[in-house]
Amino acid sequence: MGRGGQGFAFQRKLKIQHNYKKLQWRGKKAQTSQKSQFTDHYPAHLKHLYLAEEERLRNQFRKVDQPLSEGQVDQPLPEEQRSVVQALCEEHGSVQQPQPEEQCSTKGNSITIPKKNKKKTSNQKAQEEYEQIQAKRAAKKQEFEKRKQEREEAQRLYKKKKMEVFKILSKKTKKGQPNLNLQMEYLLKKIQEKN
Repeated sequence: MGRGGQGFAFQRKLKIQHNYKKLQWRGKKAQTSQKSQFTDHYPAHLKHLYLAEEERLRNQFRKVDQPLSEGQVDQPLPEEQRSVVQALCEEHGSVQQPQPEEQCSTKGNSITIPKKNKKKTSNQKAQEEYEQIQAKRAAKKQEFEKRKQEREEAQRLYKKKKMEVFKILSKKTKKGQPNLNLQMEYLLKKIQEKN
């Protein structure tokens, strides 16, 4: 038995609603996968630009193996491309007089994507971040090693100087008394260094 006070008819109704929503969802999913991203997802006033870009990319991929010679670059567009470009210009909906083919074709072919400015994948971004972090760590480590060496060098010089002073001050006479002449010379030298 179902929920309190709701019979089989209510359960049947819920089941039918669920199946109907499922069918609608599947239909939407199938429609969106079939539609081109250039025609549906962009505003109408920019549609011609995306279509022109799509056509240019298609042509570019076809001709990757066949680079154009200098003579072919200066030649006018083939008949197929002219018709596509004209259609794009007409679709743009220019209210003025129809443009000549050359102006229209330059407009259609002027859209370019710089190869260096392609978006980076998340993997590439992560790789760059990792390299930056590694570089920072290496720089910190180098700085630490440099400071450590400087500190050790300073300590070594300090100990050496201290040892020399100790030797001078600890010298004794033959009778075992402290050598006051050496101590006085050391104090004089110290005063002269300060001045």
